[in-house]
Amino acid sequence: MKNESISLENLENIKGNPKALLPIAIFLVLYLGLGITFEYVLKVPMGFYNIPIVAAFLIAIFVACIQNRKLNFDKKMNVMAGALGDRNIFLMILVFLCAGIFAGILGRSSASAAAYLLLDFIPAQFAVVVLFVVAAFVSTAMGTSVGTIAVVSPIAIEVAGAAGFGIPFCVASVIGGAMFGDNLSFISDTTIAATSTQGVAMKEKFKVNFWIALPAALAAIVIITAISFATDAHEVVSADYKLIQLMPYVLVLALALTGINVFAVLLVGIVAAAAIMVGSGNLNFVGLLGNIGNGISGMYETIMVAVLVSALCGLIRIHGGFAALLDFIHKVFKGHKSGQLGVGLLVSAMDVATANNTVAIVMAAPIAKQMSDEYRISPQKTASLLDIFGCILQGLLPYGAQMLVALSAIASAATANTAAGAVVNGVEAVVNGVEAVNVSAFDIIPYMFYPFLLLISVLAFIAISPKRKKNV
Repeated sequence: MKNESISLENLENIKGNPKALLPIAIFLVLYLGLGITFEYVLKVPMGFYNIPIVAAFLIAIFVACIQNRKLNFDKKMNVMAGALGDRNIFLMILVFLCAGIFAGILGRSSASAAAYLLLDFIPAQFAVVVLFVVAAFVSTAMGTSVGTIAVVSPIAIEVAGAAGFGIPFCVASVIGGAMFGDNLSFISDTTIAATSTQGVAMKEKFKVNFWIALPAALAAIVIITAISFATDAHEVVSADYKLIQLMPYVLVLALALTGINVFAVLLVGIVAAAAIMVGSGNLNFVGLLGNIGNGISGMYETIMVAVLVSALCGLIRIHGGFAALLDFIHKVFKGHKSGQLGVGLLVSAMDVATANNTVAIVMAAPIAKQMSDEYRISPQKTASLLDIFGCILQGLLPYGAQMLVALSAIASAATANTAAGAVVNGVEAVVNGVEAVNVSAFDIIPYMFYPFLLLISVLAFIAISPKRKKNV
Protein backbone atom coordinates (compact mmCIF):
# COMPACT_ATOMS: atom_id res chain seq x y z
CA MET A 1 0.00 0.00 0.00
CA LYS A 2 1.12 3.52 -0.69
CA ASN A 3 1.27 5.76 2.32
CA GLU A 4 2.88 9.18 2.41
CA SER A 5 3.03 9.47 6.19
CA ILE A 6 2.85 7.10 9.09
CA SER A 7 1.67 8.48 12.42
CA LEU A 8 2.76 6.54 15.47
CA GLU A 9 3.20 7.40 19.11
CA ASN A 10 6.71 8.49 20.11
CA LEU A 11 8.40 5.68 22.04
CA GLU A 12 11.41 7.58 23.31
CA ASN A 13 9.85 8.55 26.66
CA ILE A 14 8.33 5.14 27.43
CA LYS A 15 10.33 3.00 29.84
CA GLY A 16 11.05 -0.52 28.68
CA ASN A 17 9.07 -3.34 30.31
CA PRO A 18 9.79 -6.89 29.03
CA LYS A 19 6.64 -8.25 30.74
CA ALA A 20 4.55 -6.20 28.32
CA LEU A 21 5.60 -8.64 25.56
CA LEU A 22 3.71 -11.49 27.28
CA PRO A 23 0.56 -11.09 25.10
CA ILE A 24 2.64 -11.74 21.97
CA ALA A 25 4.10 -14.89 23.52
CA ILE A 26 0.61 -16.08 24.46
CA PHE A 27 -0.67 -15.49 20.94
CA LEU A 28 2.26 -17.40 19.41
CA VAL A 29 1.72 -20.33 21.79
CA LEU A 30 -2.02 -20.44 21.11
CA TYR A 31 -1.91 -20.03 17.34
CA LEU A 32 1.41 -21.43 16.19
CA GLY A 33 2.08 -23.79 19.09
CA LEU A 34 -1.32 -25.46 19.16
CA GLY A 35 -1.59 -25.38 15.38
CA ILE A 36 1.73 -27.20 14.92
CA THR A 37 0.82 -29.66 17.66
CA PHE A 38 -2.55 -30.49 16.10
CA GLU A 39 -1.25 -30.59 12.52
CA TYR A 40 2.04 -32.45 12.88
CA VAL A 41 2.06 -34.15 16.28
CA LEU A 42 -1.52 -35.26 16.85
CA LYS A 43 -2.19 -35.50 13.08
CA VAL A 44 -5.56 -33.77 13.46
CA PRO A 45 -7.02 -33.08 9.99
CA MET A 46 -6.85 -29.37 9.15
CA GLY A 47 -5.05 -28.76 12.45
CA PHE A 48 -4.40 -25.07 11.93
CA TYR A 49 -8.02 -24.43 11.05
CA ASN A 50 -8.99 -25.67 14.52
CA ILE A 51 -7.23 -22.64 16.00
CA PRO A 52 -9.33 -19.53 15.25
CA ILE A 53 -6.81 -16.74 14.79
CA VAL A 54 -9.29 -14.05 15.86
CA ALA A 55 -9.93 -15.82 19.16
CA ALA A 56 -6.17 -16.14 19.75
CA PHE A 57 -5.73 -12.40 19.29
CA LEU A 58 -8.71 -11.65 21.55
CA ILE A 59 -7.11 -13.68 24.35
CA ALA A 60 -3.83 -11.84 23.83
CA ILE A 61 -5.67 -8.49 24.03
CA PHE A 62 -7.38 -9.59 27.24
CA VAL A 63 -3.99 -10.39 28.78
CA ALA A 64 -2.67 -6.99 27.67
CA CYS A 65 -5.70 -5.29 29.22
CA ILE A 66 -5.07 -6.78 32.67
CA GLN A 67 -1.44 -5.67 32.61
CA ASN A 68 -0.26 -2.28 33.85
CA ARG A 69 -2.72 -1.41 36.60
CA LYS A 70 -1.54 2.20 36.53
CA LEU A 71 -3.83 2.66 33.55
CA ASN A 72 -7.54 2.12 34.09
CA PHE A 73 -9.66 0.27 31.57
CA ASP A 74 -11.08 3.42 29.98
CA LYS A 75 -7.58 4.73 29.25
CA LYS A 76 -6.60 1.38 27.76
CA MET A 77 -9.66 1.54 25.53
CA ASN A 78 -8.53 4.98 24.39
CA VAL A 79 -5.08 3.60 23.61
CA MET A 80 -6.56 0.82 21.48
CA ALA A 81 -8.93 3.23 19.74
CA GLY A 82 -6.01 5.54 18.97
CA ALA A 83 -4.06 2.64 17.46
CA LEU A 84 -7.03 1.69 15.28
CA GLY A 85 -7.21 5.26 14.02
CA ASP A 86 -3.76 5.06 12.45
CA ARG A 87 -3.92 6.04 8.76
CA ASN A 88 -1.92 3.01 7.69
CA ILE A 89 -4.43 0.60 9.25
CA PHE A 90 -7.41 2.36 7.68
CA LEU A 91 -5.78 2.31 4.24
CA MET A 92 -5.08 -1.40 4.62
CA ILE A 93 -8.73 -2.13 5.46
CA LEU A 94 -9.91 -0.17 2.42
CA VAL A 95 -7.55 -2.15 0.18
CA PHE A 96 -8.90 -5.40 1.66
CA LEU A 97 -12.49 -4.35 0.99
CA CYS A 98 -11.85 -3.17 -2.57
CA ALA A 99 -9.87 -6.32 -3.38
CA GLY A 100 -12.64 -8.48 -1.93
CA ILE A 101 -15.33 -6.73 -4.00
CA PHE A 102 -13.24 -7.02 -7.18
CA ALA A 103 -12.61 -10.73 -6.67
CA GLY A 104 -16.22 -11.32 -5.62
CA ILE A 105 -17.68 -9.75 -8.76
CA LEU A 106 -15.42 -11.71 -11.09
CA GLY A 107 -15.78 -15.04 -9.32
CA ARG A 108 -13.84 -17.77 -11.10
CA SER A 109 -14.64 -17.04 -14.71
CA SER A 110 -12.25 -14.12 -15.30
CA ALA A 111 -9.37 -15.76 -13.45
CA SER A 112 -10.00 -18.93 -15.44
CA ALA A 113 -9.96 -16.98 -18.71
CA ALA A 114 -6.69 -15.28 -17.72
CA ALA A 115 -5.11 -18.62 -16.78
CA TYR A 116 -6.09 -20.40 -19.99
CA LEU A 117 -5.02 -17.46 -22.14
CA LEU A 118 -1.65 -17.45 -20.39
CA LEU A 119 -1.25 -21.18 -20.95
CA ASP A 120 -2.22 -20.81 -24.61
CA PHE A 121 0.90 -18.75 -25.25
CA ILE A 122 3.36 -20.00 -22.60
CA PRO A 123 4.46 -23.62 -22.09
CA ALA A 124 3.10 -24.96 -18.82
CA GLN A 125 6.61 -25.41 -17.40
CA PHE A 126 7.18 -21.64 -17.52
CA ALA A 127 3.77 -20.58 -16.22
CA VAL A 128 4.78 -20.32 -12.55
CA VAL A 129 7.90 -18.30 -13.37
CA VAL A 130 5.73 -15.92 -15.38
CA LEU A 131 3.44 -15.54 -12.35
CA PHE A 132 6.47 -14.59 -10.21
CA VAL A 133 7.68 -12.04 -12.76
CA VAL A 134 4.21 -10.55 -13.33
CA ALA A 135 3.68 -10.17 -9.57
CA ALA A 136 7.09 -8.51 -9.26
CA PHE A 137 6.36 -5.97 -12.02
CA VAL A 138 2.85 -5.19 -10.80
CA SER A 139 3.97 -4.76 -7.20
CA THR A 140 6.88 -2.53 -8.21
CA ALA A 141 4.60 -0.33 -10.26
CA MET A 142 1.69 -0.23 -7.82
CA GLY A 143 3.71 -0.15 -4.60
CA THR A 144 1.58 -2.71 -2.79
CA SER A 145 2.19 -6.39 -2.23
CA VAL A 146 -1.28 -6.92 -0.74
CA GLY A 147 -3.05 -5.44 -3.75
CA THR A 148 -0.85 -7.44 -6.12
CA ILE A 149 -1.54 -10.71 -4.32
CA ALA A 150 -5.27 -10.02 -4.31
CA VAL A 151 -5.26 -9.50 -8.09
CA VAL A 152 -2.79 -12.19 -9.23
CA SER A 153 -3.53 -15.03 -6.76
CA PRO A 154 -6.83 -16.08 -8.39
CA ILE A 155 -4.99 -16.47 -11.70
CA ALA A 156 -2.28 -18.51 -9.96
CA ILE A 157 -4.89 -20.83 -8.45
CA GLU A 158 -6.44 -21.41 -11.86
CA VAL A 159 -3.01 -22.05 -13.43
CA ALA A 160 -2.28 -24.57 -10.68
CA GLY A 161 -5.30 -26.66 -11.54
CA ALA A 162 -5.09 -26.24 -15.31
CA ALA A 163 -1.40 -27.18 -15.60
CA GLY A 164 -1.19 -29.65 -12.72
CA PHE A 165 0.97 -27.66 -10.29
CA GLY A 166 0.36 -27.50 -6.55
CA ILE A 167 -1.63 -24.54 -5.31
CA PRO A 168 0.90 -23.72 -2.55
CA PHE A 169 3.72 -23.62 -5.12
CA CYS A 170 1.88 -21.22 -7.44
CA VAL A 171 0.53 -18.95 -4.71
CA ALA A 172 3.92 -18.79 -2.94
CA SER A 173 5.52 -17.69 -6.21
CA VAL A 174 3.02 -14.84 -6.47
CA ILE A 175 3.67 -13.75 -2.87
CA GLY A 176 7.43 -13.88 -3.45
CA GLY A 177 7.20 -11.75 -6.60
CA ALA A 178 4.91 -9.30 -4.83
CA MET A 179 7.35 -8.90 -1.94
CA PHE A 180 10.22 -8.30 -4.40
CA GLY A 181 8.31 -5.44 -6.01
CA ASP A 182 7.03 -3.95 -2.78
CA ASN A 183 10.56 -3.92 -1.36
CA LEU A 184 12.00 -2.00 -4.34
CA SER A 185 9.07 0.19 -5.41
CA PHE A 186 9.60 3.94 -5.10
CA ILE A 187 5.98 4.43 -4.07
CA SER A 188 5.77 1.61 -1.53
CA ASP A 189 4.98 2.67 2.02
CA THR A 190 7.94 0.63 3.27
CA THR A 191 10.33 2.49 0.97
CA ILE A 192 8.90 5.83 2.03
CA ALA A 193 9.15 4.90 5.72
CA ALA A 194 12.70 3.53 5.48
CA THR A 195 14.15 6.44 3.49
CA SER A 196 12.36 9.26 5.28
CA THR A 197 13.31 8.04 8.75
CA GLN A 198 16.98 7.62 7.78
CA GLY A 199 17.20 10.85 5.80
CA VAL A 200 18.26 9.37 2.44
CA ALA A 201 17.03 9.78 -1.12
CA MET A 202 14.95 6.92 -2.50
CA LYS A 203 17.31 6.39 -5.44
CA GLU A 204 20.26 5.95 -3.06
CA LYS A 205 18.42 3.33 -1.06
CA PHE A 206 17.31 1.66 -4.30
CA LYS A 207 20.90 1.29 -5.52
CA VAL A 208 21.90 -0.61 -2.37
CA ASN A 209 18.63 -2.55 -2.14
CA PHE A 210 18.59 -3.63 -5.79
CA TRP A 211 21.94 -5.41 -5.71
CA ILE A 212 20.83 -7.38 -2.65
CA ALA A 213 17.39 -8.27 -3.99
CA LEU A 214 18.35 -9.07 -7.60
CA PRO A 215 20.50 -12.18 -6.84
CA ALA A 216 17.72 -13.55 -4.63
CA ALA A 217 15.11 -12.98 -7.35
CA LEU A 218 17.26 -14.60 -10.05
CA ALA A 219 17.97 -17.60 -7.80
CA ALA A 220 14.24 -17.89 -7.04
CA ILE A 221 13.47 -17.91 -10.77
CA VAL A 222 15.99 -20.71 -11.31
CA ILE A 223 14.52 -22.81 -8.47
CA ILE A 224 10.92 -22.21 -9.58
CA THR A 225 11.85 -23.20 -13.13
CA ALA A 226 13.65 -26.33 -11.95
CA ILE A 227 10.69 -27.43 -9.83
CA SER A 228 8.31 -26.67 -12.70
CA PHE A 229 10.26 -28.92 -15.07
CA ALA A 230 10.55 -31.62 -12.41
CA THR A 231 6.79 -31.52 -11.86
CA ASP A 232 4.67 -33.78 -14.01
CA ALA A 233 2.73 -30.87 -15.43
CA HIS A 234 0.13 -32.28 -17.78
CA GLU A 235 -0.79 -30.94 -21.15
CA VAL A 236 -3.32 -28.17 -20.75
CA VAL A 237 -6.65 -29.27 -22.16
CA SER A 238 -7.99 -26.67 -24.53
CA ALA A 239 -10.89 -24.91 -22.89
CA ASP A 240 -13.36 -22.42 -24.22
CA TYR A 241 -13.27 -19.07 -22.49
CA LYS A 242 -14.64 -15.65 -23.25
CA LEU A 243 -12.00 -13.00 -23.81
CA ILE A 244 -14.44 -10.37 -22.55
CA GLN A 245 -14.21 -11.95 -19.10
CA LEU A 246 -10.45 -11.44 -19.19
CA MET A 247 -10.70 -7.69 -19.67
CA PRO A 248 -11.07 -6.67 -15.99
CA TYR A 249 -7.79 -8.40 -15.14
CA VAL A 250 -6.03 -6.96 -18.18
CA LEU A 251 -7.29 -3.50 -17.29
CA VAL A 252 -6.24 -3.75 -13.65
CA LEU A 253 -2.79 -5.14 -14.48
CA ALA A 254 -2.24 -2.46 -17.13
CA LEU A 255 -3.27 0.33 -14.76
CA ALA A 256 -1.10 -1.14 -12.01
CA LEU A 257 1.95 -1.02 -14.27
CA THR A 258 1.43 2.71 -14.77
CA GLY A 259 1.98 3.22 -11.06
CA ILE A 260 -1.26 5.01 -10.26
CA ASN A 261 -2.88 4.82 -6.84
CA VAL A 262 -3.95 1.35 -5.76
CA PHE A 263 -7.47 2.55 -4.93
CA ALA A 264 -7.89 4.08 -8.37
CA VAL A 265 -6.74 0.78 -9.89
CA LEU A 266 -9.16 -1.30 -7.84
CA LEU A 267 -12.12 1.08 -8.23
CA VAL A 268 -11.72 1.17 -12.01
CA GLY A 269 -11.42 -2.61 -11.92
CA ILE A 270 -14.60 -2.94 -9.86
CA VAL A 271 -16.62 -0.74 -12.23
CA ALA A 272 -15.25 -2.51 -15.30
CA ALA A 273 -15.82 -5.94 -13.79
CA ALA A 274 -19.43 -5.11 -12.89
CA ALA A 275 -20.17 -3.67 -16.35
CA ILE A 276 -18.57 -6.59 -18.19
CA MET A 277 -20.07 -9.37 -16.05
CA VAL A 278 -23.57 -7.89 -16.24
CA GLY A 279 -23.26 -6.78 -19.86
CA SER A 280 -22.05 -10.20 -21.01
CA GLY A 281 -24.96 -11.92 -19.30
CA ASN A 282 -22.84 -13.77 -16.75
CA LEU A 283 -24.55 -11.96 -13.89
CA ASN A 284 -27.82 -10.19 -13.38
CA PHE A 285 -28.17 -7.27 -10.98
CA VAL A 286 -29.22 -9.47 -8.06
CA GLY A 287 -26.33 -11.85 -8.69
CA LEU A 288 -23.94 -8.88 -8.86
CA LEU A 289 -25.03 -7.66 -5.45
CA GLY A 290 -24.70 -11.17 -4.05
CA ASN A 291 -21.16 -11.50 -5.39
CA ILE A 292 -20.20 -8.14 -3.94
CA GLY A 293 -21.50 -9.26 -0.55
CA ASN A 294 -19.63 -12.55 -0.78
CA GLY A 295 -16.42 -10.74 -1.70
CA ILE A 296 -16.70 -8.45 1.30
CA SER A 297 -17.57 -11.36 3.62
CA GLY A 298 -14.50 -13.23 2.45
CA MET A 299 -12.33 -10.43 3.83
CA TYR A 300 -13.90 -10.24 7.29
CA GLU A 301 -11.33 -12.39 9.07
CA THR A 302 -8.45 -10.62 7.35
CA ILE A 303 -9.81 -7.23 8.39
CA MET A 304 -10.46 -8.39 11.96
CA VAL A 305 -6.89 -9.62 12.27
CA ALA A 306 -5.58 -6.23 11.09
CA VAL A 307 -7.82 -4.44 13.59
CA LEU A 308 -6.96 -6.69 16.55
CA VAL A 309 -3.22 -6.64 15.84
CA SER A 310 -3.32 -2.86 15.76
CA ALA A 311 -5.20 -2.67 19.08
CA LEU A 312 -2.84 -5.18 20.71
CA CYS A 313 0.21 -3.26 19.52
CA GLY A 314 -1.18 -0.05 20.97
CA LEU A 315 -1.35 -1.62 24.45
CA ILE A 316 2.04 -3.33 24.20
CA ARG A 317 3.61 -0.07 23.04
CA ILE A 318 2.16 2.02 25.87
CA HIS A 319 3.09 -0.67 28.42
CA GLY A 320 6.75 -0.51 27.34
CA GLY A 321 7.06 -3.84 25.56
CA PHE A 322 8.44 -2.48 22.32
CA ALA A 323 10.77 -0.09 24.12
CA ALA A 324 12.24 -3.06 26.04
CA LEU A 325 12.76 -4.97 22.81
CA LEU A 326 14.46 -2.02 21.14
CA ASP A 327 16.75 -1.46 24.13
CA PHE A 328 17.74 -5.14 24.26
CA ILE A 329 18.79 -5.32 20.62
CA HIS A 330 20.62 -2.02 20.85
CA LYS A 331 22.66 -3.25 23.82
CA VAL A 332 23.44 -6.73 22.50
CA PHE A 333 24.51 -5.93 18.93
CA LYS A 334 27.59 -3.72 18.76
CA GLY A 335 30.15 -3.22 16.04
CA HIS A 336 29.80 -2.56 12.31
CA LYS A 337 28.65 -5.97 11.04
CA SER A 338 26.83 -7.11 14.15
CA GLY A 339 25.16 -3.70 14.22
CA GLN A 340 23.76 -4.30 10.75
CA LEU A 341 22.48 -7.68 11.86
CA GLY A 342 21.02 -5.98 14.92
CA VAL A 343 19.12 -3.54 12.70
CA GLY A 344 17.72 -6.50 10.78
CA LEU A 345 16.69 -8.39 13.90
CA LEU A 346 15.25 -5.21 15.35
CA VAL A 347 12.80 -4.63 12.51
CA SER A 348 12.13 -8.38 12.22
CA ALA A 349 11.11 -8.60 15.87
CA MET A 350 8.84 -5.60 15.47
CA ASP A 351 7.29 -7.15 12.37
CA VAL A 352 6.57 -10.43 14.17
CA ALA A 353 4.87 -8.39 16.88
CA THR A 354 2.88 -6.06 14.63
CA ALA A 355 2.39 -8.13 11.42
CA ASN A 356 2.87 -4.87 9.53
CA ASN A 357 6.30 -4.16 8.05
CA THR A 358 5.66 -0.44 7.56
CA VAL A 359 4.74 0.03 11.21
CA ALA A 360 7.71 -2.15 12.18
CA ILE A 361 10.09 0.05 10.16
CA VAL A 362 8.75 3.26 11.67
CA MET A 363 9.00 1.87 15.21
CA ALA A 364 12.51 0.50 14.72
CA ALA A 365 13.81 3.52 12.79
CA PRO A 366 14.95 5.78 15.70
CA ILE A 367 17.11 3.03 17.26
CA ALA A 368 18.33 1.96 13.81
CA LYS A 369 19.47 5.51 13.06
CA GLN A 370 21.29 5.69 16.38
CA MET A 371 23.02 2.37 15.66
CA SER A 372 23.89 3.63 12.18
CA ASP A 373 25.73 6.61 13.66
CA GLU A 374 27.45 4.61 16.40
CA TYR A 375 28.63 1.71 14.25
CA ARG A 376 29.37 3.71 11.08
CA ILE A 377 26.68 2.11 8.92
CA SER A 378 25.74 4.33 5.99
CA PRO A 379 22.16 5.66 6.02
CA GLN A 380 21.58 4.01 2.63
CA LYS A 381 22.51 0.62 4.06
CA THR A 382 20.40 1.17 7.15
CA ALA A 383 17.34 2.11 5.09
CA SER A 384 17.87 -0.94 2.88
CA LEU A 385 18.28 -3.26 5.86
CA LEU A 386 15.09 -1.96 7.46
CA ASP A 387 13.10 -2.52 4.27
CA ILE A 388 14.67 -5.88 3.36
CA PHE A 389 14.31 -7.57 6.74
CA GLY A 390 10.78 -6.23 7.06
CA CYS A 391 10.03 -7.72 3.64
CA ILE A 392 11.52 -11.12 4.55
CA LEU A 393 9.41 -11.57 7.67
CA GLN A 394 6.23 -10.00 6.32
CA GLY A 395 6.01 -12.43 3.44
CA LEU A 396 6.43 -15.43 5.72
CA LEU A 397 4.13 -14.52 8.61
CA PRO A 398 1.14 -16.92 8.74
CA TYR A 399 -0.95 -14.08 10.18
CA GLY A 400 0.43 -11.33 7.93
CA ALA A 401 -1.86 -9.52 5.51
CA GLN A 402 -0.12 -10.98 2.46
CA MET A 403 -0.61 -14.59 3.54
CA LEU A 404 -4.16 -13.98 4.73
CA VAL A 405 -5.18 -12.41 1.42
CA ALA A 406 -3.69 -15.36 -0.47
CA LEU A 407 -5.50 -17.86 1.75
CA SER A 408 -8.71 -15.89 1.29
CA ALA A 409 -8.31 -16.23 -2.49
CA ILE A 410 -7.84 -19.99 -2.12
CA ALA A 411 -10.91 -20.28 0.10
CA SER A 412 -12.96 -18.26 -2.40
CA ALA A 413 -11.85 -20.56 -5.21
CA ALA A 414 -12.86 -23.58 -3.13
CA THR A 415 -16.32 -22.19 -2.54
CA ALA A 416 -16.80 -21.33 -6.19
CA ASN A 417 -15.52 -24.68 -7.42
CA THR A 418 -17.71 -26.61 -5.03
CA ALA A 419 -20.75 -24.62 -6.11
CA ALA A 420 -19.88 -25.21 -9.77
CA GLY A 421 -19.59 -28.95 -9.30
CA ALA A 422 -15.79 -28.82 -9.69
CA VAL A 423 -16.03 -28.71 -13.52
CA VAL A 424 -15.24 -25.81 -15.83
CA ASN A 425 -16.09 -26.09 -19.53
CA GLY A 426 -15.69 -29.84 -19.39
CA VAL A 427 -12.28 -29.52 -17.75
CA GLU A 428 -11.63 -30.62 -14.19
CA ALA A 429 -11.80 -27.59 -11.94
CA VAL A 430 -8.77 -26.01 -10.42
CA VAL A 431 -9.36 -27.14 -6.88
CA ASN A 432 -12.19 -28.91 -5.19
CA GLY A 433 -13.47 -27.79 -1.85
CA VAL A 434 -11.52 -30.33 0.23
CA GLU A 435 -8.16 -29.61 -1.42
CA ALA A 436 -8.45 -25.87 -1.09
CA VAL A 437 -9.66 -25.81 2.49
CA ASN A 438 -6.71 -28.00 3.48
CA VAL A 439 -4.18 -25.44 2.22
CA SER A 440 -2.74 -23.58 5.19
CA ALA A 441 0.00 -20.98 5.52
CA PHE A 442 2.39 -23.75 6.49
CA ASP A 443 1.75 -25.49 3.18
CA ILE A 444 2.72 -22.31 1.35
CA ILE A 445 5.75 -21.22 3.41
CA PRO A 446 8.12 -24.03 2.22
CA TYR A 447 7.69 -22.74 -1.35
CA MET A 448 8.47 -19.13 -0.40
CA PHE A 449 11.88 -19.28 -2.04
CA TYR A 450 12.38 -15.57 -2.58
CA PRO A 451 12.20 -14.45 1.10
CA PHE A 452 14.58 -17.24 2.17
CA LEU A 453 17.00 -16.43 -0.64
CA LEU A 454 16.74 -12.73 0.18
CA LEU A 455 17.80 -13.55 3.74
CA ILE A 456 20.86 -15.41 2.43
CA SER A 457 21.67 -12.53 0.09
CA VAL A 458 21.43 -9.83 2.76
CA LEU A 459 23.52 -11.86 5.22
CA ALA A 460 26.21 -12.22 2.55
CA PHE A 461 25.98 -8.48 1.93
CA ILE A 462 26.48 -7.80 5.63
CA ALA A 463 29.48 -10.17 5.74
CA ILE A 464 31.33 -8.33 2.96
CA SER A 465 30.05 -4.84 3.73
CA PRO A 466 32.84 -2.28 4.32
CA LYS A 467 32.64 0.10 7.23
CA ARG A 468 31.67 3.70 6.48
CA LYS A 469 34.51 6.16 6.82
CA LYS A 470 34.36 8.74 9.59
CA ASN A 471 32.63 12.01 8.86
CA VAL A 472 30.91 10.57 5.77
